[in-house]
Amino acid sequence: MFNTDPTTIVLWALIGYLLGSVPFGIVITRLFGLGDLRKIGSGNIGATNVLRTGNKPAALATLVLDSSKGAIAVLIAKFVTGDVAAMQIAGLAAFAGHCYPVWLKFKGGKGVATYLGVVLAISWPVGLLCCATWAFAFAISRISSVGALVAAMSTTVWMFFMARTDLLLMGFCLTALIYWRHRENLARIKAGTEPKVGKKK
Repeated sequence: MFNTDPTTIVLWALIGYLLGSVPFGIVITRLFGLGDLRKIGSGNIGATNVLRTGNKPAALATLVLDSSKGAIAVLIAKFVTGDVAAMQIAGLAAFAGHCYPVWLKFKGGKGVATYLGVVLAISWPVGLLCCATWAFAFAISRISSVGALVAAMSTTVWMFFMARTDLLLMGFCLTALIYWRHRENLARIKAGTEPKVGKKK
C-alpha cells in the first residue's frame, strides 16, 4: 500500500519531475549538430519540431526518449512501491517536468510523447489504444497537433472502456494539460492555419 505521507508524495513527484524535465530534444539536436532547437521552427523542444530540421533519426530519437522518461518514472514507482497512486504521481510529475522544466526557465514542450509513455507504462492496453487513436487522427489530418488532441480526448474513454477507472483522475489531468499546452494550436486549427507535417508554414 502506498504511503500517503506528504513527504513520500513530494518525493515521488520530485523524482518524476526531474526525469521528465530532461530536454532530450535539445540534447539530441546538439549531438546531431543541428543547432539550438529553441531557434528552429516553432521553438518547441519536442519531436515534431526536431522533425522540422529534416533529420528523421534525430526526431525519432527524441520521440523515443521523451516517451521513455515518462514510462521510466512510472516503472520506477511501480518497482519500488507496487502502488498505482505512486505511479500516477510520478507519471503526472514527469509530464509536468517535460512541459515546465526548471533548466529551461519552465519553457518546455507540449508533452505528447511523455504522456503516451506514462499511459503505456501504467496500462499498456490503454496506452496502445491512445497511440492507435493518435495514428488514426494524424493519418486523416496530417496535422500532428490534431493527432495529439484527439488522442488526449480519448484517454479517459479508453480508461473507462478497459475498466481502469482508478486512472480516470490522472487521465483527466493529462487531457486538460495537453489541451492547455496546445491552446495556440487550437486557435490555428480553428483558423485553418495549422501547418501539416511535411509542408512549410
